[in-house]
Amino acid sequence: MLATLASAQGLDVLTDCQRGATIPFSVENEGNSLAVAQETTASVPSVASKAAPNPWALVLTTSGYIVPGGQSYVSPDFTADRNWLHLEARYNYEAHRTGSLWVGYDFSTGKKLVLDLTPMAGAVFGNLNGVAPGYLLTLTYKKLQLYSSGEYVFDIQKRNDNFFYNWNQLTYSPLKWLQVGLVSQRTRVYHTGLDVQRGALVGFTYKKLTFTTNVFNFGWTTPTEVLALGLSF
Repeated sequence: MLATLASAQGLDVLTDCQRGATIPFSVENEGNSLAVAQETTASVPSVASKAAPNPWALVLTTSGYIVPGGQSYVSPDFTADRNWLHLEARYNYEAHRTGSLWVGYDFSTGKKLVLDLTPMAGAVFGNLNGVAPGYLLTLTYKKLQLYSSGEYVFDIQKRNDNFFYNWNQLTYSPLKWLQVGLVSQRTRVYHTGLDVQRGALVGFTYKKLTFTTNVFNFGWTTPTEVLALGLSF
């Protein structure tokens, strides 16, 4: 975007250039014309100058749950972070046809062992209605990473339906684009014979895209698969 020129003289010269007119120069006024040209050049920002970076870190993750003998579904999750502010929107995470909106505070500490922690507060609405405190936690050491996400939903309609939702994963990255590890979750959106489901995951990263396959309950009961596609922008 062209910035507004600082002086009226510079504006007149630029207007002529935009119309395709040739600015006349004479031998007698060569010095003055050169000064005008220099002023015009200085007034117009360089085309090659880079735009300011986006202060927001945006991530959209869409998870597909393949539930054997039950209802399979898709759960999108959108996060927006800027400095300390964390905003998040979830759907089909706490219950079917249920959304939640979150606000949190980001902070990080450590150098070799890095802790990223976001305490949050959320509102849940839809088939399930309530309020929820929650958190996001990431602990990173070299190629190892522990991630945990949790929330406790207070159901405002049925107090006996209060529930703690949780997702944990421990991953190792032998390559920049590859993650392997263990995963567990506690959810009430669908039911299995296990209160805490556990399994393994493998993830692939390409530029701003991440694809992860999670397989739960293999060896305990009929496996449930969760396929997640993430986009950062």
